[in-house]
Amino acid sequence: MPTGTILVADDDAAIRTVLNQALSRAGYTVRLTSNAATLWRWVSSGDGDLVITDVVMPDENIFDVLPRIKKLRPDLPVLVMSAQNTFMTAIRASEKGAYEYLPKPFDLKEMINIVGRALEEPKVRRPVETDDMSEGMPLVGRSPAMQEIYRVLARLMQTDLTVMINGESGTGKELVAKALHDYGKRRNGPFVAINMAAIPRDLIEAELFGHEKGAFTGAQLRSSGRFEQADGGTLFLDEIGDMPMEAQTRLLRVLQQGEYTTVGGRTPIKTDVRIVAATNKDLRQAINQGLFREDLYFRLNVVPIRLPPLRERVEDIPDLVRHFFTQAEKEGLPPKQVDQAALNLLRRYRWPGNIRELENLVRRLAALYPQDVIGESLLEQELSQPVTSALEEEDAENINLGASVERYLGGYFDNYGETLPPPGLYHRILREVEYPLISAALAATRGNQIKAAELLGVNRNTLRKKIRDLDIQVMRSSR
Repeated sequence: MPTGTILVADDDAAIRTVLNQALSRAGYTVRLTSNAATLWRWVSSGDGDLVITDVVMPDENIFDVLPRIKKLRPDLPVLVMSAQNTFMTAIRASEKGAYEYLPKPFDLKEMINIVGRALEEPKVRRPVETDDMSEGMPLVGRSPAMQEIYRVLARLMQTDLTVMINGESGTGKELVAKALHDYGKRRNGPFVAINMAAIPRDLIEAELFGHEKGAFTGAQLRSSGRFEQADGGTLFLDEIGDMPMEAQTRLLRVLQQGEYTTVGGRTPIKTDVRIVAATNKDLRQAINQGLFREDLYFRLNVVPIRLPPLRERVEDIPDLVRHFFTQAEKEGLPPKQVDQAALNLLRRYRWPGNIRELENLVRRLAALYPQDVIGESLLEQELSQPVTSALEEEDAENINLGASVERYLGGYFDNYGETLPPPGLYHRILREVEYPLISAALAATRGNQIKAAELLGVNRNTLRKKIRDLDIQVMRSSR
């Protein structure tokens, strides 16, 4: 039978009554108050084995009281509740030393389970962060789906656990990775992002680990890689599902051994980075297809976070619209808002491009239309425009190969800014095309190299040499 005295502080009488009944039935002694002053008096007198408190109290904000509680009684678990339900609320609760954060309304069964777990845990002094948190809000939304993400992120802030973020394009995966960095223990270190889909296959290892002078054609100087650039901070590996198999093998070795060598180098370099990976692909399916290493997946998938598409969190749309309009106003665009009918239309829309599509729409409305209040008819006109999003272009079945390569090269050159990529681009691009072409032919012929050579119109020995040179995994199967 559980024992212990629970101190409950909330100015809402209904909440106090519900918690009193539930905790009493569970076997706990309960003391109730509606203000922070009484709570502090109880705590400072040594009363209570656990505290459950709202954030906003009539006399004082609990975030001002919490550091005093943790300093006086560091082993006293404090559960923080809030109806504000923002990312910053969850982060501040964690930073100020709360044992757990629960958004209102909360599940009573979950609350009782958390209380039991907190009282059973060994008493360990928890570090308390007393610096004021930034008032900027990197993540927006109060939906249940986002509340769960906030709680997970808050628990991860003071750890170096590897995180895998999964979500459709446009859901804000890099924003979550940046929040993990900016509010975590590595916030004073660099945040370095690399998009695997935007780097040619032959250059991925050099981009990640750096290269020595003369390591390959065009390597005229030593160059540091992203692991070296991110030392002491966070390395964000975006679109990890597009990483080629040979680079996956080397990345796995780095994660296992904690060190790497540059391309063309021999001296091991110790690495001190937190890895956050992201993908919009089903890596389990990629593993079954032989396109992704299962051991690397388990190394990266220590803490999985699924970002919901916008269509699963439509209750966040009003907050998001206000947020993007505010951003546009700060950039010099006129202030705007949308009426209720327009908001209802936005909630019914499917948002194939997710939050990125909504942000683009809001910026378009702020820049192109003189109306201070955007109505339903104008939005209907905008949403019915046959504008092809980047996501739709990627998914188009009859995409032109030449146009696709041209778009890819545009993004590739953009990554280098004012400089040029290393020499040898012609052969690297041909190699990039060869790999998927031969892989697709082998897949279509179920690994039969004779049929694949005939399909491609090349000599069988030539195909075998290409398979060896490109290190293509030949998967044989039968119907």
